[in-house]
Amino acid sequence: MAKKQFKTESKKLMDLMINSIYTNKDIFLRELISNSSDALDKLYYNSLTDRKIKVNKEDLFIKIYVDEDNKTITISDNGIGMTKDELENNLGTIAKSGSEVFKAENEHKEDIDIIGKFGVGFYSAFMVASNIKVISKGYGEKDAYVWESSGIDGYTINETNKDTVGTDIIITLKEDTEDVKYSEYLHTHKIQELIKKYSDYITYPIKMDINKSVPKQGTKDEYEDKVVEETLNSMVPIWKKTNVDDSEYNSYYMDKFVDYNEPIMHIKSNVEGKVNYRSLIFIPSKAPYDYYTKEYEKGLQLYSNGVLIMDKCKELVPDYYSFIKGIVDSEDLSLNISRETLQQDNVLQTIAKSLDTKITKELESLLNDNREKYEEFFKEFGMNIKFGCYNNFGMDKDKLKDLLLFTSSKDKKLVTLKEISERSKDKIYYVCGESIDKIDNLPVVDNYKDKDIEILYCDNYLDEFVMQVLQKYDGKELINIQKEETDLSTDEEKDELKKFNEDNKKLLDVIKTSITDLSDVKFTNKLSKHPVSLSSTGDVTIEMEKIINAMPTDETLNAKKVLEINKNHPIADKLIKLEKDKKKDDIINISKVLYAQARLIEGLPIDNPTEITNLICEELSK
Repeated sequence: MAKKQFKTESKKLMDLMINSIYTNKDIFLRELISNSSDALDKLYYNSLTDRKIKVNKEDLFIKIYVDEDNKTITISDNGIGMTKDELENNLGTIAKSGSEVFKAENEHKEDIDIIGKFGVGFYSAFMVASNIKVISKGYGEKDAYVWESSGIDGYTINETNKDTVGTDIIITLKEDTEDVKYSEYLHTHKIQELIKKYSDYITYPIKMDINKSVPKQGTKDEYEDKVVEETLNSMVPIWKKTNVDDSEYNSYYMDKFVDYNEPIMHIKSNVEGKVNYRSLIFIPSKAPYDYYTKEYEKGLQLYSNGVLIMDKCKELVPDYYSFIKGIVDSEDLSLNISRETLQQDNVLQTIAKSLDTKITKELESLLNDNREKYEEFFKEFGMNIKFGCYNNFGMDKDKLKDLLLFTSSKDKKLVTLKEISERSKDKIYYVCGESIDKIDNLPVVDNYKDKDIEILYCDNYLDEFVMQVLQKYDGKELINIQKEETDLSTDEEKDELKKFNEDNKKLLDVIKTSITDLSDVKFTNKLSKHPVSLSSTGDVTIEMEKIINAMPTDETLNAKKVLEINKNHPIADKLIKLEKDKKKDDIINISKVLYAQARLIEGLPIDNPTEITNLICEELSK
C-alpha cells in the first residue's frame, strides 16, 4: 500500500513534540506501557458490561521483548487491539486519542477513564526510534493489520498475520551518537530501571524474559544460565502499600501528575466503617500552569476496588480545595457509576465529606507544626481558602477561618485570626488596600500606630468580602478602620469634635454642595499628620467599589463616601479663615483639590485631572 502522509499540522506537532516537549527520552517506555494498559483496561471493562466477552483479569498482561541483534524493543499486550480504521484514526493523526474516543462513546453509559492517551504519548517513541511498527488485531476481528512509520515522512497500513488478539509495538532504535547512546535501552537492567521508576503501579503484570543464573535441577551448588520470565512491576498501587517513605510518595506524585516540584505534603487515609475507602491526597507546592484558566479541571482519580472508573471526579473536591491531586479507591462504589448518578450517590457524598474534614485537619496541623511550610502553601493557595470562606454565603466560614492568614501591622508578618484575637482586647481591627506598602501609608493607619493597636492588613481583593462574611471571631467584632463610624476617641473627645463640626457647619455645607458625589464632609481627629482621608458609611466600602467596578461587567457600585479633614492640620485653619473672609470660590477650589488628594490615596480615579492640576497651580501661585 502507498505511503500515507501525516497532515501538515501533525508534522509540525511531531517535530515540536520530539524536539521540545519531551526532553527526557526515558519516558517513551512509560508512554507505550500506558497505552498497553489502556488496551487491557478497555477489554476488561467491556467484559464487565458485555457477557459475550469472556476475560479473566488474571490472564491480561504486558510483555517486553528485546532483540539486541536487530536493535528492537517490542511492547506486547493481549488487550482489546485495534481494527484497521482504529489504527488509521488513532495513529494516523497525531494527538488523536483512541482513549478519548472510547471515553466519549461511553459517556452516556458508564463513566470510565484510562491512564494513557493513545496519541501524543505514543509518538514520544520517535525520540529513540528510527522506525515503529504497530501490529494489531481487534477483539472479535478476523484480520490483523500493521501500521508502520519512520517518522514525519508518513506511514503505511497493510494487512498482516497475527494469531492472537492484542497489539505489538515494535520500535527499531536509532543508531548511537556521540551525545546519545540509544543502545542502552537494549539492556535488561535499563528496562527494569525504567519500569520500576515509571510503571511500577500499573495493575497488570509487565513481563520480560531475563537471562539469570539459577540452580541446576537436582543440585544444590551448581548453577546454569537460563531464560526466566519475570514480572518487573509490583502491581500494588502505592496507596495500598505499607512502609512507603516520603521520597517514594513524592516521586509517585511528580510522575503521576506531571509536576517538576515536590508536593507540600501528602495525606493518606484508610477508612473503614459505613463506607470503606483508601485515599492518597497531595497538596502541590505550586499551582499548575493552567490553574487559573477555564481549561483546568479539578478532581481526584476514582477507583472501584482497584479499577479506575473516573480520571477526574470533581464531586470529591470542594472548590476551595480544587488544587489537590490524588486518588480515592473504594470497594463500595459501583463500576457502573455515571455522571448522572454522582450527585445522588450517598457513598460518594460520604467520602467527599470525610476527605474535606481530613484535609482541613491536616492543614491545621501543618499550620501548627510547620509554620514556614504552611505559609508557603498559603501564599500559593490562600486565595482558595478565602474564597471558600466567602462563597455560598459563608456556609464554610467556620470550617476554614482558622486556616486564614493576614499581615500584621506590627511586624508585617503573617498572623492567624486566633493569634491576633489573643492579643486584642475587645475588637479586631483591619484595613484593606492594594498592597501592604500602600495600606501602611494610609492616613487612617497612623492613629492606630500611635496608640500601639495592632491591625490586620488585607491586601487581597477577597479580604473585604471575607471579613464581612465572618463579622466576628471568637466573639470579637471585626472592625474596618476605614468606616466612618469607627472611632477610637474618648467620650470627651467625641463631644469636643461634635461641637467643632457644629461650629463650622456653614463651611462644611459649602464643601459638600460643591462635591456632589460625597455623602458627607466633616472634620476629624483620626488623622495625626495627614490633612485628609476618605471613609465610607453603609454596607458598601471603598475597597468593594474598586473591586466590583474593575470587573469586566456592566455592574457598577458606589460607596457612600465621607471626606474627613484633619481638624488639627493647617489646612483646616485655612478653610475656616476663608469661610470667615467669605471667599467661597477659594473654599470650593481647595476642597476639590483635597477630595482629589483623598481619592488618589485610596487608589480611586480622578474624573477631571486637568481641572485639579490647574487648581493646584492656581493656589500655589497665590
